[in-house]
Amino acid sequence: MSAFPTYGPDDIAALDEQAAAMLAVFAGRGYTRHEPAILQPAQIFIDRSGEEIRRRTFELSDPSGRELCLRPDLTIPTCQWQVESGRPYPARLCYHGLAFRHRLGGGPTQFYQAGAELLGLEDRATGDVEMMTVAVGALRAAGLEKFEMKIGDLGLFATLVDALDVPAQWRGRLKRHFWRSGYFETLLTRMVTGAASDAERAIDALHGLKPAELRPAIEALLDKEGDAPLGMRTREEIVERLMVQASDGTAPKLDAKVAETVKQVLDVSGPAPTALEQIRTLTKAVAASMEKPLAAMEARLAALAGLGVDPKSVRFVAHFGRNLEYYTGFVFEFWSRDESGPVEIAGGGRYDTLLESLGGPRGATAIGCAIRSERLLAAARRGK
Repeated sequence: MSAFPTYGPDDIAALDEQAAAMLAVFAGRGYTRHEPAILQPAQIFIDRSGEEIRRRTFELSDPSGRELCLRPDLTIPTCQWQVESGRPYPARLCYHGLAFRHRLGGGPTQFYQAGAELLGLEDRATGDVEMMTVAVGALRAAGLEKFEMKIGDLGLFATLVDALDVPAQWRGRLKRHFWRSGYFETLLTRMVTGAASDAERAIDALHGLKPAELRPAIEALLDKEGDAPLGMRTREEIVERLMVQASDGTAPKLDAKVAETVKQVLDVSGPAPTALEQIRTLTKAVAASMEKPLAAMEARLAALAGLGVDPKSVRFVAHFGRNLEYYTGFVFEFWSRDESGPVEIAGGGRYDTLLESLGGPRGATAIGCAIRSERLLAAARRGK
């Protein structure tokens, strides 16, 4: 598809028909349609989305200097509207509209996205099953009968970190940076062996400084770098992060065996029933703590079986869920295949901290799914 797609009469008619079919499924489950503004405050995405989305967001500013963006997805503005509207919970909202992202690998800069968001339902297990039912129903209503499914659970990783003998100072860091593939692995190594890179050795030099001495020392370190790029982070954010890292020198080291268990669990990938048994075997030492999230995943597989999806065909990937920072628990994706290989059609998951971060009720739960309409249309056509 072109980087700047123009939809001809046949394509737009097909997309409209497909959207109507999906929206009918959503409506049948009690979801009401919502249309977020295309132009959004940039900061709510920068603060809450993963680095991949941040890099791909179209940013601009208005004459007053306010930072804005074209919505890169519709979940965050939908949740923002729910919070600001004062509507009661639980809320069921759905949408179909354009989203905008910088193209990577020749993809389009704009695309239609359909989705549903279940906000504030206290029973998480019921919410998980409902969202899978809605997602599978929407794909089938659009004409896609055959698909591949991938699942994961960030909550399972958090439970593992809490159950293992991980020093308290490291627990929050591991959970907070799980979504940062590459950096997470470097952090895990540093917890075991200490600093290794030039940047880390520079941070090591800050260890032992008093709090009052720390900020000036870090400011001086950044000044030496001159105009080195800071990415999407402000200088103040970089300073705060370096202050946290400098305090790592006083933390006990992570046991190498514990780190190896974390790595082995995150490497688990395969047919879901087999993968869950692998995790049980790897985490025998903390079996009592791990049983609840593993049983919850097995209950989701049973629900999928009830929807006609064979659990053995579902792929469980332990490290899955790193692309959006606001995910907190169960995550899933649906895939199809074209002549070039696998194509992601839809994805979603649980994001139980997003509503509160936007000013919503404390502890409000949320789960949703988003569907790439053009990809779904192409996949459905291939299947006919």
